[in-house]
Amino acid sequence: MKGHISPYHAPGFIPDALARGHHRAIIGGRWEETGLIQMKMLLAEGLRPRHSLLDIGCGPLRTGCRLVPFLNPGNYWGTDLSRDLILKGYASELTEGDRARLPRTQLIGDADFGFPGVPTEIDYILCFAVFTHLPANHLRRALLRIRQHFTRVEKLIFTTFLAPDAEASLGPVRQPDGVVTHDIRPPYHMLAEDVLHFCQSAGFAAKLRPTRLPRGQVLCIARPI
Repeated sequence: MKGHISPYHAPGFIPDALARGHHRAIIGGRWEETGLIQMKMLLAEGLRPRHSLLDIGCGPLRTGCRLVPFLNPGNYWGTDLSRDLILKGYASELTEGDRARLPRTQLIGDADFGFPGVPTEIDYILCFAVFTHLPANHLRRALLRIRQHFTRVEKLIFTTFLAPDAEASLGPVRQPDGVVTHDIRPPYHMLAEDVLHFCQSAGFAAKLRPTRLPRGQVLCIARPI
């Protein structure tokens, strides 16, 4: 994957995984555990069936397969670098009844946080384990684009890896769950103050939660200022 900002951007990486039937493994495994944690996290943050939700980096619908039957019909939207990956999840991970609740047009390929076709009125935005695989400026861009595009978002929920201090951030950091992160190659870590600064600059008030998520990710809850 040398020369690419993440494995997912390497030509052939996603098509090869799909051809091998590895749509669950391609996003790191721990399908059931992580999906349940994400649902519990969203419920704890106040998500209810009436809310609309955008799942950025939704992949093969690890969270979507739980959210679609929970949310009112039509209230789930998903974007990902690879629409083929999303549609594999749509076909494999949703029941026939769930597919009736979710038009395929609400599953969108989006490589640069442009949100094509996504309505501006979204209540919750989830971005789980996305910025852990992207350089820091992608977080800055995503926050700015989210703030510009969405007019009524109540909460933006995302995860990141953190380095303990500036000196440590220049080298590899072993996260509490054992994953080793880096500053200029994936998986990426950031400084907490940088995450909060990017949020504030984009017009969000953000808090980092002390609870560590799978692989040592840290949860950030951001609200529009």
